[in-house]
Amino acid sequence: MDRISVIGDAAIEVIAAAGMRGLTHRAVDQAAGLPAGSTSYYARTRAALLSLTFARILELDQESSPSGGLAESIAGYVSEALGAGRARMLARYEFALEATRRPELREQYDSGGAVIRRAAVEMFAAAESSDPVRHAGLVVDWMEGTIFGALAGASAAPSPESLVIGAREILRGIGVE
Repeated sequence: MDRISVIGDAAIEVIAAAGMRGLTHRAVDQAAGLPAGSTSYYARTRAALLSLTFARILELDQESSPSGGLAESIAGYVSEALGAGRARMLARYEFALEATRRPELREQYDSGGAVIRRAAVEMFAAAESSDPVRHAGLVVDWMEGTIFGALAGASAAPSPESLVIGAREILRGIGVE
């Protein structure tokens, strides 16, 4: 793993544990087990560190796309986000809130979200959805709501089996199976 990925992963862990206020170059160096000053060598400013971190979140999001049938892929992504990807998702939600106050993050957050939604639209087009854009939006919103609810504690984390059942019900409801 290259040094930038190590720094990005450590920054994600710092944000997940301490929120955006806890994100400092020093905290990332410590979390990554790197010598002091290593993070600032690759990301001189806080803005650069935020950008590097969000780019890593997007990279990990794209790597975590499970395969299988459509319902299984949807359920697998949610399950991974609540398990191994928990810190990544917490950090992503921290970014979402921060982006409401910082235009420079809003642009990066929105463009990253567009990448994820485009991939979902392509999946629904391949599944011969009658309206891939609308159907992808509905399913991504269900996924995001399920993940956020479980991470924020508003609802219990669903089992992998219940996620597959839920995904199948939504797909059936929009006429994509």
